Amino acid sequence: MTTPAEHINQWLDAHRITEVECFVPDMAGIARGKIVPRHKYDPEQGLRLPEAVLTLTVTGDYPEHDYTSIADPDMRLIPDAGSLRLVPWAKEPTAQIIHDCMTFDGTPADLAPRNALKHILELYRNDGLVPVIAPEMEFYLVEVEPDEDIPLRPPVGRTRRTEAGRQSYSIDAVSEYDELFELIYNWCETQSLALDTLIHEMGTAQMEINLDHGNALDLADQVCCFKRTVREAAIRHNMYATFMAKPMQGQPGSAMHIHQSVLDASGHNLFSRPDGRPAPQFAHFIGGLQTYLPAAMPFFAPYVNSYRRLSAYTSAPINLSWGYDNRTCGLRVPHSTPQARRVENRLAGVDVNPYLAIAASLACGYLGMQQKLEPSAPLAGSAYEHPHQLPRHLDDAVDRLLACQPLADVFGEHFLQAYGAIKRAEHREYLEVISPWERRHLLLHV
Repeated sequence: MTTPAEHINQWLDAHRITEVECFVPDMAGIARGKIVPRHKYDPEQGLRLPEAVLTLTVTGDYPEHDYTSIADPDMRLIPDAGSLRLVPWAKEPTAQIIHDCMTFDGTPADLAPRNALKHILELYRNDGLVPVIAPEMEFYLVEVEPDEDIPLRPPVGRTRRTEAGRQSYSIDAVSEYDELFELIYNWCETQSLALDTLIHEMGTAQMEINLDHGNALDLADQVCCFKRTVREAAIRHNMYATFMAKPMQGQPGSAMHIHQSVLDASGHNLFSRPDGRPAPQFAHFIGGLQTYLPAAMPFFAPYVNSYRRLSAYTSAPINLSWGYDNRTCGLRVPHSTPQARRVENRLAGVDVNPYLAIAASLACGYLGMQQKLEPSAPLAGSAYEHPHQLPRHLDDAVDRLLACQPLADVFGEHFLQAYGAIKRAEHREYLEVISPWERRHLLLHV
């Protein structure tokens, strides 16, 4: 039986790889690491990377306090053989492989987002349970515009025109970018990214691509690789693909809806009784989401821009009502067979770190099942007619996160404090920016 390192070496040799992209997802979900010549890459030994990489803000700065274990230490990067994939856009045969962050005594680095998800999955595994996840990713295609002060615009399609108005579910509107999507699907197939449906969403040149349901860690890896793939494919077609939560004024935001269910040791859906009726764990899972998602908000809305998406009548939630096939609710239960019974968490923007958003959603549901929390009654009407229940700003959300002891217990106090400090540093930097709105309306009028 081959070891993981032997499997990696055999795979690299079989594909005649010349370079290896070795990376870890940071707190923002950005791939950070090293590109190593094949002949110098030893999967048995792994690599080293400064632990401080895990405390970078999205702008490349650091929080004021040092949250690393000692002053600027290294950590070991150990490759996960299951994440080994080709880089289809590279000129030379190139591999990409996601690594786990470890300390030198062999324990998982507690600031690594991938380790945070693995820890939540271990809580389920200790109870004989396996979560099943299916993410849906929305994104916009926009015209290339290097000047950040100029609002984004939809790109020109194959008819040499831009979209007029919104084209929800339009097949012809998707066909405007046929060559781009053909490239995306080909590249995703090369990487074994299990794409499902492609649709045109509500916004102008806003698309949605879904991934097949499966193992939570593998799906988080796939989302990480998917985002890189779509951005690269769009650039090859002279446009940008953006995963901002709210990239354009007057347009709906982009979400990463998370469908989730739980299997027991026999592979049966824990949310359904043998006779097909909802099981108590189904209600408790929803109760946990309703109770703890508001405190976990910085994992689902991690930036100032994220909160612009969460407004009424835009297919984005403003509260955590739940209902059957009700898209105005933050928690939707689609029509399904008993074995496919699931909860769709509609809170997350597509700008999230997928490891942390999936981990947080599963953690809230887990707490609900552990504490046997009861949900509200299902809502049949519009959730937009009910009060706003979610934090409205990033700083308020971080305060609620750091005050939630049950989330600190499952994520670890150190991880939560570091993540909160990173979000606060990003918020402080944003507050220093003078926006075009301020210059337009205040410069000569006040």
